[in-house]
Amino acid sequence: YNGVNLVHCKDPENKIGTAGQFIYDLNCMLHARKQNFDIIYVLGYTSSSIWQRLLKNKAIVITNMDGLEWKRSKYSPKVQKFLKYAEKLAVKHSDYLVADSIGIQTYLKQSYGVESAYHPYGSFVHEKPDAGCLSKYGLQEYQYDILIARFEPENNIEMVLEAFSNSTTARKFILIGNYAHTEFGKRMFAHYSNDSRISFLGAIYDQEELQNLRFYSNLYFHGHTVGGTNPSLLEAMGSSSLIVYHNNEFNAAIVGEDGFGFLSTEELIKIIESTVKEHHENKISENISKIKTIYSWNIIIDNYENYFEGLLHLKAVKVG
Repeated sequence: YNGVNLVHCKDPENKIGTAGQFIYDLNCMLHARKQNFDIIYVLGYTSSSIWQRLLKNKAIVITNMDGLEWKRSKYSPKVQKFLKYAEKLAVKHSDYLVADSIGIQTYLKQSYGVESAYHPYGSFVHEKPDAGCLSKYGLQEYQYDILIARFEPENNIEMVLEAFSNSTTARKFILIGNYAHTEFGKRMFAHYSNDSRISFLGAIYDQEELQNLRFYSNLYFHGHTVGGTNPSLLEAMGSSSLIVYHNNEFNAAIVGEDGFGFLSTEELIKIIESTVKEHHENKISENISKIKTIYSWNIIIDNYENYFEGLLHLKAVKVG
């Protein structure tokens, strides 16, 4: 693909379920250790770090630590305990670490006493909006609010739904995500779908359509609490959304004063009832500027290239 050699390793997930992730990662590690790679960049650690010691050869091993997976409430206490252990293994068996948010970088320093390189996730600016898809969902420009997320408790979907259902707004509220895939999602649908303003649209994978739905919304809710630089948040910023975000260190570090933070249902109700997008063009333009100057994929890719080349040069100097 574009000059990159893709290798497809055996993945038995469709036959044995989640355990197949571990076998897939093992197969990837076994393949990688046989190659003459300069750098092996491991994205995440949940099912790979138990095998990572197999990579101890001539290659530089770098791990992107992703989010705080062990904090996800969808996991049982035993799984959370394992994920915490997997995180520790990733730190132990990596030559270098990458954090995609300042919050994760701080956490790694405080928890393990290790440094990490900050390389955030990236996105693009949606420059050619088209309202054509709105009629498909019975929507009008800026007369609806939107939430796009996995239906998991840690994404604060229930708090947003409770606030919206108790608000006096006449706008519609659309939720995009596979609500029928989780028990939590099914419960949210059963409890809130009787409100005529609220629509559960299910999963939508057409990126152009998603960008346009974001662009023409009044408010965009981002309730994520676990993880670093969330891709969907950056996509919303690049789509000229007016962001209402759960006010934790990860989201606040990205949006800050260029959105509306919340920590309670009461705060959300006030925001929903009093906030009109056209009155906050300055916040939207500031977030667009961030995508262009900080979270642009072109900039991030260049930074990665410089980072990798710097590590290879450092290794050459040490060997020499």
